[in-house]
Amino acid sequence: MKKGILVGLGVVALLVLMVWADRKFPAAGKPSANASSTASEASMPSIVMKDLNDHDVTLSQYKGQVVLVNFWATWCEPCKVEIPWMIEFQKKYSSRGFTILGVSMDEDGKKAINPFIEKERFDVNGQKEAMNYPILLGNDRIADKFGSIMGLPTSMLFTRDGKKIKTIVGLVNHDDIAKSIEGLL
Repeated sequence: MKKGILVGLGVVALLVLMVWADRKFPAAGKPSANASSTASEASMPSIVMKDLNDHDVTLSQYKGQVVLVNFWATWCEPCKVEIPWMIEFQKKYSSRGFTILGVSMDEDGKKAINPFIEKERFDVNGQKEAMNYPILLGNDRIADKFGSIMGLPTSMLFTRDGKKIKTIVGLVNHDDIAKSIEGLL
């Protein structure tokens, strides 16, 4: 009986501590894996990134399009799961003013990315296909411009006028993101 009361009090104390910590440090632990948040006040950051051909790419080049910025890496298994979906979305929606920007967070940069892109083919509706969207080189400084990346993959959906409306940390839900994209086109 005493042991059960002690365990119960310990659980209550832990919950109180967690609520206090969440209020005291609201950013700690957020967003969590598979978290989805909206942030209509956030906009595309003014930033210059390099593509795989060392050309400068700015997000403002994509103003007027719906943009899904997808932070990924060649070693990231959940990233590999969603790459076929990204290929599918690019094929399906690009003619309607949509693009995906894949921001690779590989530390070895092009040395890791180029062989991966050349070699890897992904099953998209029964067809083996290569990545068909722009790949940009990322790093911690670039990730910080987007509000920091808590894990990979992380995807951010932007409206045609550059407002961020959704951040997904972890594997995207195929149907949910497709509905979000279609709702903006």
